[in-house]
Amino acid sequence: MTHSTHLSGKTVLVTGAGGGIGRSIAIAAAQAGANVVVNDLGASLDGQRSSSSAAGAVVTEIEAAGGTAVANGDNVAEQDGAKSMVAQARDTFGHLDAVINNAGILRDSFFHKMTFEDFDAVVKVHLYGTFNVSQAASVVMREQGSGSLIHMTSTSGLIGNLAQANYSAAKLGIAALSKSIALDLARWNIRSNCIAPFAWSRMTSNIKVDSLEQQERVDRLKEMVPEKIAPMALHLASDAAADITGQIFAVRNNEIFLMSQPRPIKSVHRSEGWDLDSMKDHAMPALKSSFVPLDVSADVFCWNPI
Repeated sequence: MTHSTHLSGKTVLVTGAGGGIGRSIAIAAAQAGANVVVNDLGASLDGQRSSSSAAGAVVTEIEAAGGTAVANGDNVAEQDGAKSMVAQARDTFGHLDAVINNAGILRDSFFHKMTFEDFDAVVKVHLYGTFNVSQAASVVMREQGSGSLIHMTSTSGLIGNLAQANYSAAKLGIAALSKSIALDLARWNIRSNCIAPFAWSRMTSNIKVDSLEQQERVDRLKEMVPEKIAPMALHLASDAAADITGQIFAVRNNEIFLMSQPRPIKSVHRSEGWDLDSMKDHAMPALKSSFVPLDVSADVFCWNPI
């Protein structure tokens, strides 16, 4: 890949960067001239700690290509871990310009079978992890008077998916958290945006395949390589995106979408107020044509990736 100078002099922290989307972003950030902190706990897909040296391997790859990077093995789900990785970025490179909150685990299960532990673990890594790292980074960024926070959300949360109540709740929570960060930190010139990525990675490799239709879906997913997500993330990290904040984007192969955010779509009014009869006979019939269907992400993104 060609090297560029779009992020020259910037320091970028990428969480969960030992593989998949995070790895691709970290490598592309280094190729764009950034100093990269490659964070990865070295855990299995469901968040169990293992002895993986994934972060170090990515750093080795970056350095072999002439880039600058350091490895970090802290846990985003712990406040001290988040503070430690931010401190490492500042101590090593003097500043921290962008954070890409990408770390995640999956523990899919239908809602009625989901354990508290599986709900708790997924929310801790995705939602609390995003909070922990962003808040730690905001201390440095407020001192600098600038910064960019980029968070990975998902259409599982924005639209819906089966058997992912924990993941969906965390990912939609991240979208709301990002908007609050954008509002609260604007005075310090700190931006906050979300990306919902479509890509084949370890996070999607455990999709159950028990029909031809699902096999076709998985085959389409495999076409969407993690490298396709990096340009969007790194643009948001760059000075060229200085005026972009509070937005939610989706990236699917060569397509980029600006996602809607909840707004009123229809209203009914009754000057004398509502009772149970008027609710049944007037309010709900008037609103029903605009109800959101009980669909999943694949129903909305129903065409093949371009």
